[in-house]
Amino acid sequence: MILIIGASGKTGRAIIGALAKRGATIRAVVHQPHQIETIKAAGASEALAVDLEDREELLKAAQGAQAIYHICPNVNPHEVEIGRTVIHVAQVCGIQRFVYHSVLHPQTEAMPHHWLKMRVEEMLFESNLNWTILQPCAYMQNILGSWQAIVTEGVYYVPYHTGARLSIVDLKDVAEAAARVLLEKGHEYAIYELAGPQPLSQDEVAAILSQVLKHPVTARTLDRAVWRERAQANNMSAYAIDTLIRMFEYYEAFGLMGNPRILTWLLERNPTTLADFLNQQITSG
Repeated sequence: MILIIGASGKTGRAIIGALAKRGATIRAVVHQPHQIETIKAAGASEALAVDLEDREELLKAAQGAQAIYHICPNVNPHEVEIGRTVIHVAQVCGIQRFVYHSVLHPQTEAMPHHWLKMRVEEMLFESNLNWTILQPCAYMQNILGSWQAIVTEGVYYVPYHTGARLSIVDLKDVAEAAARVLLEKGHEYAIYELAGPQPLSQDEVAAILSQVLKHPVTARTLDRAVWRERAQANNMSAYAIDTLIRMFEYYEAFGLMGNPRILTWLLERNPTTLADFLNQQITSG
């Protein structure tokens, strides 16, 4: 049985779906009780609401599990504390496989949420667990958050310079790779960067959107002060806002680029291109 910690977000649901297709038995840990039925519908055999900072609750959730896939809630200031607790639980319960969902280039101190993931990676090195670390780049799915403006206005807004080059990956590819790593032997003590086919500037993303949608789409920089106001209006925490703005500043200065060869090897095929991803979205409605 595989325990997915932090299962309620889009990453957790995708990985549950990929594992369920392979016939795995899955227990999912979510944050709120109302998320349980949704996660069961995604393919989990069991789901329970757990406070990730409560060691006793996590110990109960891990009973009988052979493997753990740990996803910390996005941009969480307590990532290190949560990671420490989950690693302790894995040690106490004798977990045979521990896979940590990290991020591309966690070494980057200028992005606090990346840097915290590096601290958790360090704890795994010292844990005596049988661990694997996955480091995905940003998801192609994130573009869908701007879909209305893309379709109705022909504008793709990003809160950094449109020339910034970023690797992006289809979450379904990440989930497929994660399922393989969890279910196969031979991935012990590996750190895998999971990057899409090529780094793209945001102007190049807009050009691909134009081609697929068959109408002009232009990339445009959204003033970060405006982005901040919108995030505050949506009740995003001050920590998350400040952290993400630092990420946008880093993207603008340096981009964030990875190599697709490891993901190609894990998938045994070429990773999904942005054009193919967008066409699949349109086809599926």
